[in-house]
Amino acid sequence: MPRPELKEEVPVTVQPMEKLLTVELIPGDPSKVTTIGSKMKEDVREQVISCLRKNKKYLRMDSLGPEDLEGIDPSVITHHLNLDPTIRPVKQKKQHFGSEKDKIIQGEVNKLLTTGHIREKQFPELLSDVVLVSKPGGKRRMCVDF
Repeated sequence: MPRPELKEEVPVTVQPMEKLLTVELIPGDPSKVTTIGSKMKEDVREQVISCLRKNKKYLRMDSLGPEDLEGIDPSVITHHLNLDPTIRPVKQKKQHFGSEKDKIIQGEVNKLLTTGHIREKQFPELLSDVVLVSKPGGKRRMCVDF
């Protein structure tokens, strides 16, 4: 089968579908904010803001970590990977990050293990590398590259 010709890559720019409104989750604290859409009706907007403020402890803010999610039933936020048993898994080559990044990764993993948000599983044939993403302020966040 002949390979299809590659078309010239068109640059993609991502823009919000609508103007976003900034909402202070803690009124008077501009460091704890989120954004919501601007096109909803006023009464709906007020309900959304009220719900966000009421449940702010479950939202991801820089000051929150895995330990702040205690008490949430894991069935609410448990993720499962749907794997096709007919497809052979790809084993990624183990990456070496260096001692500084290894300490960050080990610290994040230990936090998640301690709070019970992850558990160790043995899948030697199916491994995914972690990725460290820079956050505003210079800290790094650990993500898993599936």
